[in-house]
Amino acid sequence: MSGKGDDVEAKDFVPLEPEEDAEVASSLSPSSTTTDAGADEDWLAAEVASGTTFASSGAMMLTEAQDLHPMARSIAILVLVVSLLGFVNGLDFASPETGLVRPDEFVYAMTAAAPDDSAVFRGTVVDVAGQPVEGVLLYLSWEDDGIWRSSESTTDANGTFRMENLTPSLTRVDLILERGNNTDVLSHRVLLSPPALFEPYGFTSLEFTFPSASEFAAAPCNNGADECEIREIDMTPFEMDHPLMDPSAAGLYILLGFGFMGLALIAGGFATAAMLTGSEALVRIAAVLSLFTMGHFYSACILGTMAVVLTFLVPKRFVPLTT
Repeated sequence: MSGKGDDVEAKDFVPLEPEEDAEVASSLSPSSTTTDAGADEDWLAAEVASGTTFASSGAMMLTEAQDLHPMARSIAILVLVVSLLGFVNGLDFASPETGLVRPDEFVYAMTAAAPDDSAVFRGTVVDVAGQPVEGVLLYLSWEDDGIWRSSESTTDANGTFRMENLTPSLTRVDLILERGNNTDVLSHRVLLSPPALFEPYGFTSLEFTFPSASEFAAAPCNNGADECEIREIDMTPFEMDHPLMDPSAAGLYILLGFGFMGLALIAGGFATAAMLTGSEALVRIAAVLSLFTMGHFYSACILGTMAVVLTFLVPKRFVPLTT
């Protein structure tokens, strides 16, 4: 019987050309499908035998890669560069006389954030023979927010003096001594140290050698006269670039340089170990240590901080579990 539905089915099928019919037949041949199926079965059987692939779903067992991610390796190389910058900075600190940054410049930068009335100035005044000089008036003057402030003290029988509640800053110190009919004035430029770390006060200790009367007599008078009542020896022009400062502050500066060098070496060692062992944790530790080496113009701080942040952005890598 031939109905309406049979007519529709006949219209849906289009006869194939002989060539097309041959291609379809070959693609559906038993030998072709058998070969492909056999290859898939062999691969699956091998994976199942290895224990890394489930036979039912074909899912593969993965584990985290043990070698260092390329991004983490790049960060480790960056840390090595930062460590080198920190080591060079430490060498600079440990060479105060020839370094790029001098101790007085470093201490002066710290005074900007120091609180007022937090400096203590103490010391002794001796003559050219090393004997203490009593009765020397020390007159200190400094600029504070555009206002000139001053303080004074007098040496005792041991030639010692002590002044408190001063502002850490560059200060002019005039040492004044009355000698017969003359007033001898010795002037210096002094950097008063700020408090260190958590200490409430910064201490500056100096010893001044007061010139003899003959040295003052040989000094020229300000008014050009042959003799003057007030005789001055002004050392401040020679101390404009590098003022007098506490020797212990300079020693701390050198010690800080060795600390920078030590940290740089440790950070470089951790970075090298990270590349050898593939440990991302060591890379992060090295990056944290390197930023504390500071570097010139805080270069190590900036690059080290960037390295620390990048260590948290390293993606995880997974590879097939092998037995």
